[in-house]
Amino acid sequence: MTGRKKVLPNLYIALIMLFLYAPMLVMIVLSFNSSVSTSVMSGFSLKWYAEVFRDRTTLHALYNTLVLAVFSSLIATVIGTVAAVGLYGMKKKWLRSMVLTVTNIPMMNPEIVMGISLMLLFVFVGNLVGKTDVLGFPTMLIAHITFNLPYVILSVLPKLRKIDPHLAEAAQDLGCTPVSAFFKVVLPNISSGIITGLMMAFTLSLDDFVISYFVSGPQFQTLPIVIFSMTKKHVKPDMYALSTLIFVSVLLLLVIMNISQDRAEKKRRA
Repeated sequence: MTGRKKVLPNLYIALIMLFLYAPMLVMIVLSFNSSVSTSVMSGFSLKWYAEVFRDRTTLHALYNTLVLAVFSSLIATVIGTVAAVGLYGMKKKWLRSMVLTVTNIPMMNPEIVMGISLMLLFVFVGNLVGKTDVLGFPTMLIAHITFNLPYVILSVLPKLRKIDPHLAEAAQDLGCTPVSAFFKVVLPNISSGIITGLMMAFTLSLDDFVISYFVSGPQFQTLPIVIFSMTKKHVKPDMYALSTLIFVSVLLLLVIMNISQDRAEKKRRA
């Protein structure tokens, strides 16, 4: 009976991993295809990886995507951390729960509703100030910060709840100002949550298509939008190669982050 109980959970986990990572494995294998086919493996070749770095349109879209992801994740992390500290410091529980519910709306809303509503808002504001070509990098940056904020707040809040509430007060009793007490005592204890929120905001911004599609302009196109426009004709394996490079980069970044966090936790316990 014990063996059967172990087999079922392991089988369940194996099926989940298969459904999650089988498409990625197929994409990685076909990125080394020697032919133009995106379904039949004809032979091993690295030509599509070389082709990626010759395509100026794709590289420019990748640059736009990375710039947008970096700026939106950094700004969302700063605002989200301050918002989480403010929520944690609220004395009235009903007010805290109400603000937290309102904050979580962008996360719970369907992306198409979020995208259309933001587009209408930006166009309305553009008409008020007399601008017709309002959609572009600024609107995409605001939209990405908006849907990244709840994830940062939800990453930082649990870390704040784990901290002894009297630590900051003790630091102030020893001569620290409230600001210096926050940076010297509170911030180091919630740094893992801030990094997690930053990484989540970065990957969400890197991946977003639906909201970006509605708030983007012709002058600023991200990689998901460019790839979507390619699907109307034919997607070559160079997109598989580029996606493989992004997947491997994000995977390495997550591994390095987890290792550094584990080492930091061990040093604190020691």
